[in-house]
Amino acid sequence: MNAPVSHSTVSDTSRSDVQHSETRINSDKPKTKTRLTSLDALRGFDMFWILGGEGLFAGLLLLTGWSGWQWFDGQMHHSQWHGFTFYDVIFPLFIFLSGVALGLSPKRLDKLPMSERLPFYRHAIKRLGLLILLGVLYNHGWGTGVPADPEQIRYASVLARIGFAWFIGAMLVWHTSLRVQAAIAVIILLAYGLLQLYVPYPNGLPGQFTQDNSINAYVDSLLLPGISYQDRPLDPEGVLSTLPSVVNGLVGVFVGQLLVNTNISACKLSSDWLKVLLLMIAGCLLISLAWLVDFVIPINKDLWTSSFVLVTSGWSIVFLAIFYALIDVLKWQKWSLFFVVIGTNAIIIYLASSLMNWQYFSQSLLGGVITALPQNWQQLMSVVSLLLVQWLVLLWLYRRKIFIRI
Repeated sequence: MNAPVSHSTVSDTSRSDVQHSETRINSDKPKTKTRLTSLDALRGFDMFWILGGEGLFAGLLLLTGWSGWQWFDGQMHHSQWHGFTFYDVIFPLFIFLSGVALGLSPKRLDKLPMSERLPFYRHAIKRLGLLILLGVLYNHGWGTGVPADPEQIRYASVLARIGFAWFIGAMLVWHTSLRVQAAIAVIILLAYGLLQLYVPYPNGLPGQFTQDNSINAYVDSLLLPGISYQDRPLDPEGVLSTLPSVVNGLVGVFVGQLLVNTNISACKLSSDWLKVLLLMIAGCLLISLAWLVDFVIPINKDLWTSSFVLVTSGWSIVFLAIFYALIDVLKWQKWSLFFVVIGTNAIIIYLASSLMNWQYFSQSLLGGVITALPQNWQQLMSVVSLLLVQWLVLLWLYRRKIFIRI
């Protein structure tokens, strides 16, 4: 859900400390700021489907009767267990984009004195803690309230996983070289795959990729406090499966560093178009590799298997390559405003999707108009009205330059 989650809300004092340290770090470098409109647009595109866009195809099917919309509607739901749909990439794409933001402005802190590192460390810890807290709030949603009993709270969440993936990624970017980061990413994927395939655990056999029997569920039963998602044995945002999600963020870091690399050139291709080509090739290779690995380790979102990391990273790169080519290379930017408006306040609208009853607002404002339409139009227009109300609120924030980032 770049993501805007690559920035954090800090006090004015802390922010000035961070900015001062950044000045010291980059004092020998040209003072240029990389800002990719495609990053905000792709983040907004990602969030669009969560806000209600997934319902468009069911409405179009009812309106037109064209059976082809059924396939698109099927892509708007998570895989039941093994397998992959478009909707499965939405969450990993958000983690990937937060990594891209890290890669666009990488900083090395390990050679700085501790006094200059501390503002960055405080920034990272505050951001992680805030995302965990907001994830707990999101889990319980509007009107239900967080339980008084801490053992009845679900601590695992989408936002918490984004927070941990970003935090670990930031520590690696701040303290290691790109080569070390790449090696760590490979080691994580291999170690995690081998762990799932070959390590036995009490009352279970290695290599089990079922909902009731997996080493993920066993580790979560030991380490995950509170309750799991829908009280299932396996929490899809559990402890063990958070580890490979770090790789989604690191892949984003590698892409971000590629995009700011000014030394790429080719005889017949400009630097920007060569980057697009390299991204498309890398994305397709990762997707192909994922489906080869699927024969041994199935692609599974809830287990966040190594093959799932590969396929989602591949598609994330492909999507960014397309958006980067259209928006930042060809400069076709007018159409992207719709998604940029969403992407610049993605976290706040994500929280609001749980804490506010947007359906109530859209029905209050446009319900009478919708019920006056022919029956086969009503479902589609209900989805459109829901999206419109949320987008207008985001447009109001955008035009007043109110960007709530975490």
